[in-house]
Amino acid sequence: MTRTLATTAEQSSAAPRMIYPRMEIPRPFHVRSTERSLDVALITEGTYPFHDGGVSVWCDQMVRGLAPDRFHIDAITAGLDDTVCWQFPENVVEVRRIPLWGRGRRIRPADRLSPSIQQDLEPFLMSITTGDVDGSFLPSLRALATHARDGSLSGALNTNAAIELAIRSMRATSISRHVEVGPPAPTIADAATALTFLEHFLRPLTAAPIDVDLCHASSNGLSALPAMAAKWTHGTPFLLTEHGVYLRERYMEYAPGKVPQAQRSFLLGFYKHLSLAAYQMADAIAPGSDYNRRWQQANGADVDKIEPIHNGIDVDGFKSTAANTEHPTLVWVGRIDPLKDVKTLLRAFVRVRLAIPNARLRIYGGTPPGNEGYLRECLDLRDKLGLEESAAFEGRVRSIADAYLSGDVVVATSISEGFPYAVLEAMASGRAMIATDVGGVSEAIDDAGILVPPQDEVSLANACIKLLGNPELRAALANDGRERVRSRFMVELSNERYGELYDDLVDAARGSSEVRS
Repeated sequence: MTRTLATTAEQSSAAPRMIYPRMEIPRPFHVRSTERSLDVALITEGTYPFHDGGVSVWCDQMVRGLAPDRFHIDAITAGLDDTVCWQFPENVVEVRRIPLWGRGRRIRPADRLSPSIQQDLEPFLMSITTGDVDGSFLPSLRALATHARDGSLSGALNTNAAIELAIRSMRATSISRHVEVGPPAPTIADAATALTFLEHFLRPLTAAPIDVDLCHASSNGLSALPAMAAKWTHGTPFLLTEHGVYLRERYMEYAPGKVPQAQRSFLLGFYKHLSLAAYQMADAIAPGSDYNRRWQQANGADVDKIEPIHNGIDVDGFKSTAANTEHPTLVWVGRIDPLKDVKTLLRAFVRVRLAIPNARLRIYGGTPPGNEGYLRECLDLRDKLGLEESAAFEGRVRSIADAYLSGDVVVATSISEGFPYAVLEAMASGRAMIATDVGGVSEAIDDAGILVPPQDEVSLANACIKLLGNPELRAALANDGRERVRSRFMVELSNERYGELYDDLVDAARGSSEVRS
């Protein structure tokens, strides 16, 4: 099959631009042993192959590890400006970009709302705002997917009639609160803005449903939409993997005060019901941690569908060598993002410097598009705290393995995580680990590191001071961490289980098809 890269929602015959990743991450080339090969759609949102990060590492490792299965990448992106930053193996046969925003797409409002679209849109909007009490979200989403594919939905969402439906549904929520004092009543502007976001969020449904053996969504939310469309159209089995907790992170993204309350309620209602619908539609759910499993079960996922599969790494790609630092040094690795909480790290480091005046902090990682403002805030905070000479923002590095080795202790400060690669990589590199106790981090570290509460600069600083001042404890934790990764979190184990799950889902789907025929 010819390898092509599509740069819009419609497939192109242009050849992909093959370049090396900006971060040189050790990646195994383990080949799956099988008598057959499958065509798999791997669906991503804001990650592989246009961005670095833990989910992208997971995608790359799995694609390579499950050869000779052929992978068709459906990449949901913000726009058209991102550049491919991963080198594709031969079993990536197609990359299709599905942009949510960006230039080149002008939606002409329809003159009126057709009766068929109104019939499907009205219950959909009402389900978003009033809690989907009658279970209409998923069937009305399926009906809207048909309109999206024929090109009529985007324009329809820009009509005055659609705005009237939206404000009616938003005000139904306000009336149902039964409170004397509440937020302001939703306005026409609120409804119009909510529909604008909805039109962009539903754009993955405008792409032709891919006809493959299996769809594998690498996160919940928007990534589930192409998988749902393929299942509705072709009966394609759908595997869902969640690394972070998608819905929880949307609540953090749309914290109170960031957008008007009526818009916030609408957007979070959409994300909530979409996430729950994905659990319902998925044939199997493979969360990255037991923490994710508990979250999914609490939100209605069928326990019989769920099997956690921990991330794995190539331990041999991370060499454990003794630290050769001139000063006691902390290392932090990750993307510059509010979820990674760099600000608490900086505040904690001020306390570390009071106890260990010659301590240093090295912060490695790039800044995703849209996070430039947060980077400026972090740099301003660093300077305000007087850390210009002791805390360095290193940016992206060619070798992530060398980054871990550049310090004595590795620190992770996230406020939300799934099962982070940075923790596994740091332990594989023979570095003592301090991390916030969020998501599946405790499953990775157990007693081979120090866990602290998130957003707690005092606890974080005390743990850093303790390890920087105790080389014997550092060495013991480093040894325990490396052995824990080697015994439990090898990439071969992860890929083997995904391969088995692929086969089980495809066999079950083909068996059901034969029975129906």
